[in-house]
Amino acid sequence: MTTKTPAGTGRTMLGICLGHALEWYDWGIYTIFVPFFAGQFFPGGATGSAVLSGLAVFAAGFVARPLGGLLVGRLSDRVGRRPMLSLTVGGMAVASLLIGVAPTYATAGVGASLILLACRVVQGLATGGELPSAQTYLAEQAPAARRGRWSSLIYIASAGGNSVGVLLGLVLSLTLTHEEMLGYGWRIPFVVGGVLGVVALWVRRSLAESEVFVNEREKARKQPFWPDLVRHRRAALQVIGMSVGPTVVYYTWVVAAPAYAITARHLDSSSALLAGVLSSVVLIAVLPLWGALSDRIGRRPVMLISHLGTAATLFPLQALDLGNAVRLGIAMSIAMVFIGAGVSVLPAAYAELFPTRIRTAGLAVPYSVAVAVFGGTAPYLQTWVGETFAPAVFTGYVVLLLLVSAATVLTLREGRGTDLTTLHQAVPETMRKAEDHDTARNAG
Repeated sequence: MTTKTPAGTGRTMLGICLGHALEWYDWGIYTIFVPFFAGQFFPGGATGSAVLSGLAVFAAGFVARPLGGLLVGRLSDRVGRRPMLSLTVGGMAVASLLIGVAPTYATAGVGASLILLACRVVQGLATGGELPSAQTYLAEQAPAARRGRWSSLIYIASAGGNSVGVLLGLVLSLTLTHEEMLGYGWRIPFVVGGVLGVVALWVRRSLAESEVFVNEREKARKQPFWPDLVRHRRAALQVIGMSVGPTVVYYTWVVAAPAYAITARHLDSSSALLAGVLSSVVLIAVLPLWGALSDRIGRRPVMLISHLGTAATLFPLQALDLGNAVRLGIAMSIAMVFIGAGVSVLPAAYAELFPTRIRTAGLAVPYSVAVAVFGGTAPYLQTWVGETFAPAVFTGYVVLLLLVSAATVLTLREGRGTDLTTLHQAVPETMRKAEDHDTARNAG
């Protein structure tokens, strides 16, 4: 069992955090600045139709995620974790920089629209492989006794990247005029994203390959991919079940809550964005605490506390006047405490579901599907259901998904403190024979 901290720990953590923060930074700044740049890429100027076209391009990135997860995940399990971590962050950096310097519709016509679409597809492909590769690498590099604490770094980076994007949007909106934002201000965050990506790429280029992967490399290359994926279909379904609740609640309360307060509750944009940033500070503070607790009492108890605690508090929090900045900040901060419990240990729990030879691809495909289907539709459903029926109806939908995730957690084997190399060798022989029989029957 790995108990000591490997060499290069600081560079490992920095490389993973910078790259993963860039993913959430990119997705965040697109939604924040689309009202300013949509008219630059689509005909009609700064109109509602141009913004809708920009949001449709945003959705294209979600569509590309499952394909990126499959392609990058399979390469990660065959070629190595380190080269794929460089590939994903490089793709995100190039796409962000190209958006920042792209020609407008006035100068390039429909070519400008196609450039934006291509960049979003590249970002979708890259981010589809980024999270599974980063989670897998971090879990494999972590000492077994501290894998939960290490895994919390993933969402610390997520919350940090999203917060940086929000803060940059707030600073630019306060220092530049509306005309300046339309003219060139919207380009600044995308260029900054490209620069951050280059820094992350430089850090990641010298990361050491995962020792767990190196030891299993030959076995992974000899194992047929698709039959192996079918054999682990139960784990893939568990990934989806584990992800639906945390994904939707994360998108609605961490990512989209300030925007929803602005549009549906008519809260001042600066106050809403500030409440979002402050609540993200709470999330970042509790993540390592929950991760460390999972190393002591297990992944399952911590995830159950998260899902059931969040489900129990959502209706009371929704009843608060979220059109008030102070109450919005309090509600989001309370939600972050319970949300943080679940997302802090998800990377460790995911890694413990699959053997090394299929750990990245086995996670990437079902996770990307869950994010695309449930996370990608969450902000839209929150607004549409709230306006058509009532906000409580959408809250009920989120609670139902959290209960699905809680039920899925009960089906997991506890992986706390186990060595990832031997974890799946400990599967009972009768279970292995049953899985092999199912695979042979399906193949026949």
